[in-house]
Amino acid sequence: MARGPSRTAACGPWTAAPRAFRPGPHGRRPALRHGRSRTGPRPVRFACRDRETGFAPPPYGGTQASTFHRSAHQGEDPVAELFYDDDADLSIIQNRKVAVIGYGSQGHAHALSLRDSGVDVRVGLHEGSKSKAKAEEQGLRVVTPAEAAAEADVIMILVPDPIQGQVYEESIKDHLKDGDALFFGHGLNIRYGFIKPPANVDVAMVAPKGPGHLVRRQYEEGRGVPCIAAVEQDFSGTAFALALSYAKGIGGTRAGVIKTTFTEETETDLFGEQAVLCGGTAALVKAGFETLTEAGYQPEIAYFECLHELKLIVDLMYEGGLEKMRWSVSETAEWGDYVSGPRVITDQTKVEMKKILAEIQDGTFAKNWMDEYHGGLKKYNEYKKADSDSLLATTGAELRKLMSWVDDEDA
Repeated sequence: MARGPSRTAACGPWTAAPRAFRPGPHGRRPALRHGRSRTGPRPVRFACRDRETGFAPPPYGGTQASTFHRSAHQGEDPVAELFYDDDADLSIIQNRKVAVIGYGSQGHAHALSLRDSGVDVRVGLHEGSKSKAKAEEQGLRVVTPAEAAAEADVIMILVPDPIQGQVYEESIKDHLKDGDALFFGHGLNIRYGFIKPPANVDVAMVAPKGPGHLVRRQYEEGRGVPCIAAVEQDFSGTAFALALSYAKGIGGTRAGVIKTTFTEETETDLFGEQAVLCGGTAALVKAGFETLTEAGYQPEIAYFECLHELKLIVDLMYEGGLEKMRWSVSETAEWGDYVSGPRVITDQTKVEMKKILAEIQDGTFAKNWMDEYHGGLKKYNEYKKADSDSLLATTGAELRKLMSWVDDEDA
């Protein structure tokens, strides 16, 4: 994407020296259009956010925190409640026995961080799991899911969504006791009734808004990834306090925990994945690439313009929203954003988005996905193969070999 001339007069004030931009793959920082020093301070409006998590620190810049309410008046968005370290009592989870079922991206981060927070943790894995040796090498005790559920009074289910119901029925359900807590990292199985807990247990969610490796790394560095937390069933009357304590144990309250519901988390998560983050973005990239190649442009050039440079734009949006992205690109690119973007994403696109949301809300998507998964993933694999054989995929595979900063296994 072309870089334009500086707009120094439009930059706004500068603060006194927070972080500089992260170096690029060859040690170079991204060129900014404003003519400011690359190693100079950043604008006030972006200085307060953590560059890796993209989340603001506790109010007033301190480590002490209190519940923060975003003001809202009639006709405005709903109020969000944020909770920080001082709102959570770590001793609550330290006095419980926790089972983490699964040891994938989130499972390893939860188990290791809880252990390092002084929590009694065991990992539940099925016989023959490839993750068992890794968990044991990292000093964790590994038992079967049934044994873990029998021992624990807080059971966090972090296996993939389509198999959670089976794991619950076979290994967890019969071991639940009065006052136990059933925890989730995503609400799908509770929202759509694939898991139906008994009335005598708490049902809660603690979901970090980042991948497991980031959750773990931030914890080890004394920071945290923001989490969302929800309670679906409060048998004990203290389920949310338990959820906050659990979040503190994995570092979430260092960054902030937003209170939500299982319904809100599930429906917004599925919608974001389908309409924007995965489905929407992938379809937009493919359509742009095909438009250029069908017009006679080289696939390699089309790949760079429609896929490769997307990372630069997303990173800017991640750090400072649409405002920072538009502040950093050229005026030419920004003008094209304003006049051409609405021609691509039209009112009809939003109509389809609303249909997608309706199918999520009424359970159609969840039913179709579970049917597809348990039916052998025939269509899923057809879609996957078609994309892997496409010109976009083969062009990208060759171009990434030229990029020394991309891991070979990712190329």
